[in-house]
Amino acid sequence: MSFVCNVVRNSIPKGLITKNLIQNRARLLTNGVPSLNKKEVEITFIRHDGSRVKAKGKVGESFLDVVVNNSISLEGYGACEGTLTCSTCHLIFAQADFDQLPDKPEGEEGDMLELARGVTDTSRLGCQVFLTESMDGIEVNVPESTNDARLQ
Repeated sequence: MSFVCNVVRNSIPKGLITKNLIQNRARLLTNGVPSLNKKEVEITFIRHDGSRVKAKGKVGESFLDVVVNNSISLEGYGACEGTLTCSTCHLIFAQADFDQLPDKPEGEEGDMLELARGVTDTSRLGCQVFLTESMDGIEVNVPESTNDARLQ
């Protein structure tokens, strides 16, 4: 286990530690050199007006990373830069794609989704969904408007 994982493990009260929690917190704390060999997958963002924006992202990146790294213009998207405080990176997945996601929204993400506009049963925050190889070609819908929960 890395030094960062040990620091994270020692900073969280016993009983609340999970492997997923450690990996997610360690990801936020690390500043290592990214692997240049990661496979790229294609994502299509479908705006509320039906226009489509295709982009590529590397496996392990979040949907928010893809928007930022590809300079995709989505009004207000990702205002809090992935800190789970705004709900502006709200995306709507097709049911089949949603069912294949490794995690379901819970905790802070669930709380932020309650504040998002146009939430559906297949809504997720783009900062919390990370690309996998099986997502190549995925299409996600971007709601018509965003709600920055920090401004309420």
